[in-house]
Amino acid sequence: MKRILFVFGLMLLTVNVMSAQQKDASIAVVDSAVYDFGEINEKGGPITHTFKIRNDGEIALVVTKVVASCGCTTPDWTKDPIAPGKTGEIKVTYDPENRPGPFTKTVSVYSNGKAGSFILTIRGTVVSK
Repeated sequence: MKRILFVFGLMLLTVNVMSAQQKDASIAVVDSAVYDFGEINEKGGPITHTFKIRNDGEIALVVTKVVASCGCTTPDWTKDPIAPGKTGEIKVTYDPENRPGPFTKTVSVYSNGKAGSFILTIRGTVVSK
């Protein structure tokens, strides 16, 4: 019986700690997780879009890793912690050379935010001229 009470007590303690951690979390908010470049010229060189990320949480948001879906897409992001109420950036650059036609590329963003990770998407159509 003592063991059962001990295990039950540990479970309650774990639930309380997890609830407290969720209240004091960072929350990453992106106004728009998809950006459409429209038509772009294949010979125009790489293009970039900057996604703004706001921390709506109560502790600093730290973007730990950003991974592109392919080698033609390169991410660059704010490495410093983003304070509550402040914004950071994730710049996504796409190289259209030798890639005519429609494209959809993603970057996976990993952080200490409440959701843990989320996906940003760029798309458009590369035209040869």
